[in-house]
Amino acid sequence: MNRSKIKTRMPLASIACLLLAYNVFAQPAPELNQAITLEQAIVVANQSDPWHQENVLQQQAVKYRSVAAGQLPDPKLSVSMMNLPLDSWAIDQEPMTQLKVAIAQQFPRGETRELKQQKLQIEAERFPILRENRKAQVAAKISELWLQAFQAQKIIELIENDRVLFEQMLDVAKANYSSTLGRTRQQDVIRAQLELAQLQDWLTEQAMHKEAALAKLNEWLYPYHETSELRLLDFNRAPAYRVTTELPALEVTYAGILVTSQMDTNAIVNILLQHPAIKALDIKYQSAQKSTDIARQGYKPQWGVNASYGYRDDAPDGSSRTDFFSIGVSLDIPLFTEHKQAQLVSASVAETEAVKTEKLLMAKNMLGQVQSLAKELARYQQRADLYETQLLAQSRDQASAALTAYTHDDGDFSEVVRAKIAELNMRIAKLKIDVAIQKTIAKLNYFLNQSNSKFTAAQQQGEY
Repeated sequence: MNRSKIKTRMPLASIACLLLAYNVFAQPAPELNQAITLEQAIVVANQSDPWHQENVLQQQAVKYRSVAAGQLPDPKLSVSMMNLPLDSWAIDQEPMTQLKVAIAQQFPRGETRELKQQKLQIEAERFPILRENRKAQVAAKISELWLQAFQAQKIIELIENDRVLFEQMLDVAKANYSSTLGRTRQQDVIRAQLELAQLQDWLTEQAMHKEAALAKLNEWLYPYHETSELRLLDFNRAPAYRVTTELPALEVTYAGILVTSQMDTNAIVNILLQHPAIKALDIKYQSAQKSTDIARQGYKPQWGVNASYGYRDDAPDGSSRTDFFSIGVSLDIPLFTEHKQAQLVSASVAETEAVKTEKLLMAKNMLGQVQSLAKELARYQQRADLYETQLLAQSRDQASAALTAYTHDDGDFSEVVRAKIAELNMRIAKLKIDVAIQKTIAKLNYFLNQSNSKFTAAQQQGEY
């Protein structure tokens, strides 16, 4: 595989999000061009995921907005020259002429400022939970890609081992065919050549699958490169990790409640309600409740205070004129609320209730996925047991018996070939089942992942 051709599909726009350092784990990464275990691949992928840094910056932006949302609107300052006479434009001709400086301050309705600030503070708590969900998603994705590469690598190994045997069988067939005493026919030689060619095609196909899986896996593993200005992905040092040769033994989280014969649905639902994706919806619901409280503030008046100072010049005869000072209060009174405030509150309530439905749909979908994957896993394990206890041994015995019969001039060469191909297919099928079990466990563990984030401002709204 030409590793220099591995490229990333990371959007260049996301580079702007990498202005600050952010490490997901402290575990050191393996060196480049080295075999990498599944556990190490997950760690490196999370360390190298720019999404985390983007999420951190978005959280900071929301926190900054929450501080700004709690402040009063900026006061308005105005300066005006009032009542100038049009005949002379003189500022001392008329007693009404004055230079006026005014300042006005508006106060938002009711507790709007405090509620907007609380709403943004709640929204800021959603980002760490989304990061937890992202880590779980990355773990599931990396597991899938790593296991795909491992499966192709192992299939190549199995085919390579059997190809040597088929080459030996071809040599024997040619030798027997050339001998006047041999029982090998020309079609046996052709059959052996055909099987070798098909094995080579199979090897090429699996090499293609392996290279594709490794390329996609390495897309997630680009390291960061520290510069004086930016923290960028190091595209000049593209990683070329390869998977190790041992199949990992993943364990199902909360395996006890997933026994298909007595699956505890209530226990599964309670676990799913702690999933980061569900907890993020909890935060979304609490934020929506604040939006409803803000909409209800529309029934309260908006107050304003204004003050002005008017300077007057002395009269033409030199007599002094008194300056003016004014102060006032303004407010708007929501009298006709049926078609505005009431509608806005109703809309906000509907949006809040929609989040409940969104949570219900997500929980139902996750529950269905978990139940389906648990049953799928049980069936895969049944198949693995059947292959382990019967099918592999039987196919091996059949191939051995066919070869023994042929070497004692009591069997057919094509029967030997079919038996060896059947044995190879059995071993590959067993490998695929073992890999499928690990993939299923990785998917299950994503859904059974639980959030460790603790709510602060969001807890004030309670559960729903």
